[in-house]
Amino acid sequence: MARHNEIAFQTQGERFYNITQLIQKEAAAYESGILHLFIMHTSCALTISEAYDDSARTDMESFLKHLAPENLGFIEHTAEGPDDSPSHMKSILLQQSLCLPIENGKALLGTWQGIYLAEFRRAPQTRKILVKFLAD
Repeated sequence: MARHNEIAFQTQGERFYNITQLIQKEAAAYESGILHLFIMHTSCALTISEAYDDSARTDMESFLKHLAPENLGFIEHTAEGPDDSPSHMKSILLQQSLCLPIENGKALLGTWQGIYLAEFRRAPQTRKILVKFLAD
């Protein structure tokens, strides 16, 4: 049996947002199976990273800004501003979807793992995450 839901999440600029508790709340509705998350945008992403020490999050943000800065001389796509093309570059380095095992209404994560929505645009955005559950 498959069921789906859509989550709207408001961001406040470029950064990694820890959405672990939001996803655990979704997982609580299901007993056992796979929870598939898909973000329906091209300038943000989903990822799993360390969630214990906040400096790990800021290091990842800095790393991606280093890989895809706004001042690259070859950038042509700036229709929505100077962060337009770099946001797409960062997005392709991460993932638009995650699959999480669910047992007893809980997403199974490693000890230090957290689920993040990585926003790459400076302006606030409303991001949509499609959540699809597949039962065992």
